Formats: sequence, C-alpha cells, structure tokens
Amino acid sequence: MTWMLDAHTLPLIFAGLMGAAILLYVVLDGYDLGVGILMANADRAERDVMVSTIGPFWDANETWLVLGIGLLLVAYPAAHGMVLQALYLPVALMLLGLTLRGVAFEFRVKAQEDYHLWWDRAFAGSLLASVTQGYMLGAYIVGFSGGWLGHAFAFLAGGGLAAAYAFVGATWLVAKTEGDLQKRAVLWARRTLWLTLAGMIAVSIATPLLSPRIFERWFAFPNIIGLAPIPLMTGALFLGLWVFLKRMPRADHSLDLVPFMGAASLFVLGFLGLAYSFYPYVVPERLTIWQAVSAPESLMIILIGALFVLPFIAAYTAFSYYVFRGKATELRYD
Repeated sequence: MTWMLDAHTLPLIFAGLMGAAILLYVVLDGYDLGVGILMANADRAERDVMVSTIGPFWDANETWLVLGIGLLLVAYPAAHGMVLQALYLPVALMLLGLTLRGVAFEFRVKAQEDYHLWWDRAFAGSLLASVTQGYMLGAYIVGFSGGWLGHAFAFLAGGGLAAAYAFVGATWLVAKTEGDLQKRAVLWARRTLWLTLAGMIAVSIATPLLSPRIFERWFAFPNIIGLAPIPLMTGALFLGLWVFLKRMPRADHSLDLVPFMGAASLFVLGFLGLAYSFYPYVVPERLTIWQAVSAPESLMIILIGALFVLPFIAAYTAFSYYVFRGKATELRYD
C-alpha cells in the first residue's frame, strides 16, 4: 500500500508520541500530585485554596497517562506484557493512589463536616502514586533485575520522584496563590529543590554504571562533548532556581510563573537524558522499538486515529489553562 509509512519509520513515530505523552503527564499531573503531597502541611483554609489551584486541571492531566499506556499497549504489545508482568504490584498501588486522590476531590465536599479531615487525608493517595511511579522508573533503569540492590534503588527513585513532584507542585502554588500560602509554597519549593537535585544525581550516576552500553554512549569521545550541554543546563537551572526562589515572593507577582517553568524545564532535560540513554530499547537491553512493534498495517490505522484525536486533547487542555489562568480564587461549589 503506497500510502503506508515504512516499517522503520512507524516505530520511531510511535516512540516519539509515547515519549511526549509520558513527559506531558509527568509535568502536568506531576504538579497536581505534588500539591496533593503538600496538603499534609496545610490547614483547612489553605487546603481549600490548594484544591482550587488544581481542581480544573487534574482530571484532564491524567489523560496523558492513559494515552501513553495505550500507545505502549497497541504499538509495542510484547514490551507492554514484559513491563506489566514486572511491575504488576506497583501499577496496582499507583492506581489505588490515583483513585484515592480522585474520590477525595468529590467526597471532601459532600461529606459531613466531621469527615472532611478524613477525605483531605485521602489526598495521601498522591504520595502513594508518586512513590510507585518513581519505583517503576527505578526498576526500569535497572532493567527489572530484582535483587535487594535493584529494589533499594527503585525505592530511592520513588522517593526522588515524589520529592520532584512536591517541588513542581510547590512552584505551581507559587504561580497560582498569593499571601501567606504563597510564602509557604516558596519555602516548600526551596526545601524540595535539593531533594530533587539529589534524586536526579542518583539516577544520572546509576544509569551509566548499570549499563556499559549507556556508559559508552555518554562518555565516549566525541559524544561527551556534544552531550555536555544537558548536565550543564541542568546544573545552571538548579542554581538559577535557588537564587530566584530566595528572592520570592515578589510584591508585583509579575514573575510568579518563572519557578514553575524552570521546574518543567528540569523535567524535560531529565527526560531527554533518559530517552537518549535507553534508545532504541523499549525494554532495557531486551527489546528494541523495532523488535516489540505491532504490524505496520495496524500501526498505520492507529496513527491515523491518533492524529485525529491528539489535536482535540491538546486543544481542550490549552483552553482549560486559558480559562483558569491567573491566581486561584475562593473555592466554591455552588
């Protein structure tokens, strides 16, 4: 069929689509999971404001997770089976955490006054979802090798990702709130910034040490010269964010969005580093994107559907952020 793309190009396209969906999920749902984690440190009035900063967005943000997993299933079914088999328990715990977080939005409003605090505590599902996602990332990096060292690193990655989500959540609160809550958000961002740095350093060191192939890709000459901007830009961003946050909050609120954009940039740089490290493998050292891919005919049909649906997802996401731009207002349900 002359209208079909070749069998080499299609897997690359789907890898790009899946990677973009995962990156968008990590940034967008990452900040609202982070806000959920930080709610444990807030009083009732502050929690109301914090919920109002993420209420219009959290459900739509999860669309990117569904899209990423769906693309893995339909485009790389062999890899999907291997990944799910290795991560069945953390995936189940992640879904439990996301469910708890989801029902907390509804029941904290409809429950009697005596039970409000209990449903606010259900936002701890954000922490469970964050830790399990980080655990899955750590397990992926070590190639699902198991053993106490592999599990220890996976739990370390879980803590690191939870800290990174708390950091990006704090920067989102800096952008969307004002007054005392914004001051507290700046303090939370300063504290979690260093935990995020520690997590990124741990992953950056472990990844090349665990794989001679990845070590060669990063440190062989001239690769090391061409790739140097990624760690240099990451370090500069961390330093810039630390200096900038020390001067926050600003009375005019003119640059309140800058810390969030910086945090999102850190996620992008970290993702690019991981993507370069593991390409072309979809399951580390086991299956490449060409070995795990579905039939070209199936991929072409799915691609047509994806190209039709994706503009609508992007459009309603952008529209929701446009409508609810600016500072969060009082939380009301009438």
